[in-house]
Amino acid sequence: MLASPAGMPERGRLITIEGLDGAGKTTVATALVAHLAERGVDVKALREPGGVPAAERIRALVKDPEARIGSRGEALLYAAARAQLVEEAIEPLLAGGTWIVLDRFVDSSLAYQGVGRALGVTEVRAVNAFATGGLRPDRTLLLEIDPALGRERTASRGELADRLELEGEDFFERIATAYRRLADAEPDRFRTIDATQPQAAVLDAAVEAIDDLA
Repeated sequence: MLASPAGMPERGRLITIEGLDGAGKTTVATALVAHLAERGVDVKALREPGGVPAAERIRALVKDPEARIGSRGEALLYAAARAQLVEEAIEPLLAGGTWIVLDRFVDSSLAYQGVGRALGVTEVRAVNAFATGGLRPDRTLLLEIDPALGRERTASRGELADRLELEGEDFFERIATAYRRLADAEPDRFRTIDATQPQAAVLDAAVEAIDDLA
């Protein structure tokens, strides 16, 4: 592990993976962790919402198809789970030099609640800046997929749809558009990957997208 001039470990990197359900985020995260570990990087995979016990409880609630949760409540629950994950896991790991590959982060809330739920990107960004203490990823990989194909892939898993997955086509079209706009606004942070490519090509593109961070 590299050390800073003061003898402390060099701060780790935060890599986030974004995109609609069905884009292959978990597969990419697993591949990136393996790639970084092979290079000798101390790396850990985390997911959102979740990653620590309190956040996992919130995850169960926000995904429960029988739960009645308003748009603002939903945004605040995601932010609360994120705040706990940052305080309990992400910040300590980064400070100790560990790299983190995180399945979803603030951009998900900007897309899903800010645009999908029409709460406003500016408003949701402010809530999450407070929740995370202003933490920003070093690199964000956006896996782009047509919403209909993403839903088809998700349905093929044979799992019961969660509360968000039960939303209509317009909801996911808005989110896909929101993600593209977020990526266009921060080209230095985002790398956009066509998630409809063969899996090997997607994984190669993901590895290439983070190689300059070392």
